Amino acid sequence: MDKIASISQQLLQFSPDALIVVDFEGIILFANATSRALFGYSREQLVGQPIDMLVPERFRFRHGAHVAGYLRDPTAREMGARIIDLYACRADGSEFPAGIRLAPVNDGEKTFVAAAIRDMTERRAINDALVAAREEADRANMAKSRFLATASHDLRQPLQTIRLLNASLLTMTPESAEHYDLVRRQQSAIDSASRMLNSLLDITRLESGTIEPHVDSINLASIYADLRREYEPSALAKGLRLEFSSTTRVVASDRILFMQLLQNIVGNALKYTEQGFVTVWESVDADGLLLTVEDSGCGIPTDKLDRIFDEYYQVDQSGTQRTGVGLGLAIVREVSRLLGYSVAVTSEHGRGTAVRIRIPPAQVGTDAPLPEQTTVPVAISHATTSCRIVLLEDNDSVRAATELFLTLEGYEIESAASVAEAEALLANLRPGDLLISDYHLDGPLTGLDVLQQVRSQHQYEVPAILLSGDLQSMMRVVKTAIPRCRFLCKPVDTNALLAAMAELCGS
Repeated sequence: MDKIASISQQLLQFSPDALIVVDFEGIILFANATSRALFGYSREQLVGQPIDMLVPERFRFRHGAHVAGYLRDPTAREMGARIIDLYACRADGSEFPAGIRLAPVNDGEKTFVAAAIRDMTERRAINDALVAAREEADRANMAKSRFLATASHDLRQPLQTIRLLNASLLTMTPESAEHYDLVRRQQSAIDSASRMLNSLLDITRLESGTIEPHVDSINLASIYADLRREYEPSALAKGLRLEFSSTTRVVASDRILFMQLLQNIVGNALKYTEQGFVTVWESVDADGLLLTVEDSGCGIPTDKLDRIFDEYYQVDQSGTQRTGVGLGLAIVREVSRLLGYSVAVTSEHGRGTAVRIRIPPAQVGTDAPLPEQTTVPVAISHATTSCRIVLLEDNDSVRAATELFLTLEGYEIESAASVAEAEALLANLRPGDLLISDYHLDGPLTGLDVLQQVRSQHQYEVPAILLSGDLQSMMRVVKTAIPRCRFLCKPVDTNALLAAMAELCGS
């Protein structure tokens, strides 16, 4: 027992924390060796003195009030837990940030207060560094968000101009011409650059932490219809079957992110499939809804499957042209993480790939009506209707390039650089005319505002195409589908533009 008592005394004296015991009058009754070293006092200088001597003078009045409050309800707790700065004072007058833990001690007749005191200087410095790092990260995220907003518009505008001008050049160049193949290759390079820009901006936005999912009820059949409208022209051009299962299911998710998820998977499947099919089908089990995108493409070697979700990684497929920068499945990974989904890939080299998305059961319902079946128009070479185009575009280069391209495609086109300049054109719209407008205009009104005003003025659903360099942000503003209106991303795919125009002009 003597040995245990001796060890206990040693632990008490040389505890990592300074230990001080005071009575209810605030007089120090005990101070261990650690506390004497921490404060710079001898035992004789501490014992019998008021505890206030260890509190900086500017805090003593407030400290007295805290002590009185504690004595009314003496429980084991941290002192100053709600105070930002708690300091103690050494014998030489220097101060240090202190962490203090209080506990009542009862010897049967009297109650005392034990205080464990720790110098928090190092921890405070670490905390300050963490706060500074967090603030710097927040500033970096804000700068990244500003960059994304600027890049989404400013980088896409010149690329939009180049894409339209080259499409015009391709239209004017006979297939028999010696340089036709060069123009076609140039168009392919521009399309590839557009996809790269979209992917880079998407992955940067996703990884910046600035995107918060906005959950809504989504009709899967409407998602499939949008995907069919977007990808059917590409599938038909390659002779592929693009099939979607019939469904009445709804999911609780963010429509924009959910669409982006499937766009990347379906687009990837079409890119690496030269013959056969790409199908999207679904099944349900106890673990939720399983969406599967399956193709008959070139497949992925088994030893490469572990890396396909890495950024900038592309499987080297012999005989397949390398396109993009390898961000499609990295985007799928990030979007799935945000939405709480799991994604798995199975593949057999030379025989196709299946990407499976697992949606938790709590997010799945089955009460959506089937939408009307619509025929997806294929991009046409020249206009076959008398549809007149009214173009509202505030960028001079984009406006001129769009005019040239659509004129060469056989459309009658009238254009304006501002809402004020377009007033006369919009006031004299004829039935069958189509409005094409940039969403972000130079002024207080958006292209959607203009469309709503025009529809109100003419009392019918004027068909329209709205273009934006930041389609995701625009769709978050729009939220719901607008009849006889299509939304396309800049730099616009000319085939998608012509297909949307053929659909709207013929409806």
